[in-house]
Amino acid sequence: MEIIIVAAIVIVGWLLYKKVGPGKNVKTITSEEAKAKFNDRNVQFIDVRTKGEYKGQKVKQFKNMPLHELGKRANELDPNKEVIVLCQSGMRSGKACSELKRQGFTNVSNVRGGLNMWR
Repeated sequence: MEIIIVAAIVIVGWLLYKKVGPGKNVKTITSEEAKAKFNDRNVQFIDVRTKGEYKGQKVKQFKNMPLHELGKRANELDPNKEVIVLCQSGMRSGKACSELKRQGFTNVSNVRGGLNMWR
């Protein structure tokens, strides 16, 4: 009986990770690595937090494109350039990276820990 419970917990944990974790082939970078690319014209920076969160605290190089709008607004991004994605903790940006990958973007990076880890 205990082994069934443990197996169920492991399976549920794995499924949750697959649902909300970063997608395949999505790089995770630090805030320092993101900052080092601020002057690179071949990099696009997007912040997928809500408009209210963005107004409250933002990094000026990041364009606000809330996660719920990303599917409709991805055409505003150049799929041939790197995209660096930021949110508050790294969870929504991980979902955004997966969405961009599904839409054909090949060079997508998630800022590890989001603004919570921004230095």
